[in-house]
Amino acid sequence: MADLLVRPIGREHAADLSLPNEEIRLFGRLVPSLENGVWTCREELFTPENVRTELYPDEHYDFDVLSSDRLFVGAYDGDACVGLTVLKRDYFKYLYIEDIKVLSACRGRGAGRAMVEKALALAKERGYRGVWAVAQDDNLAACRFYISCGFLIGGFDNRVYAHTAQEGRANIHFYLEAN
Repeated sequence: MADLLVRPIGREHAADLSLPNEEIRLFGRLVPSLENGVWTCREELFTPENVRTELYPDEHYDFDVLSSDRLFVGAYDGDACVGLTVLKRDYFKYLYIEDIKVLSACRGRGAGRAMVEKALALAKERGYRGVWAVAQDDNLAACRFYISCGFLIGGFDNRVYAHTAQEGRANIHFYLEAN
């Protein structure tokens, strides 16, 4: 990540909040299990015919509207914003990672991990115990990412998508403690 810079995004760079979403590849599922108060997990890889891509609609973040209860972190390659993290202040003891994304051409260079580290530092500065995030169970790449950053599973919600077009999916809640 030698040539990437990660920093908070202020009003002067509000245009960087329009970083587009790109397709993600859904190739497997993380299956968590809670036993005696301890979460474990295993992976289920999809068969080749069940691997698919998905593109979420672009968000339209308005800095002036959202900055009262959100913080923004960007990853920059020179002057170009290549990664975005949106952090929502919460009444819990954790700052919520509402959105995190890195342009596909820049993935694998440490931008995501650096943004998580910056998010954790911002959380600590503001008196939070850490950060938390949610990933869909069938977004195995995102689940792997959070685990590789040191997040622990803290919950599983298999009802959130009931009666929607995403029926059958579940959310996994991940938590990372600030030291």
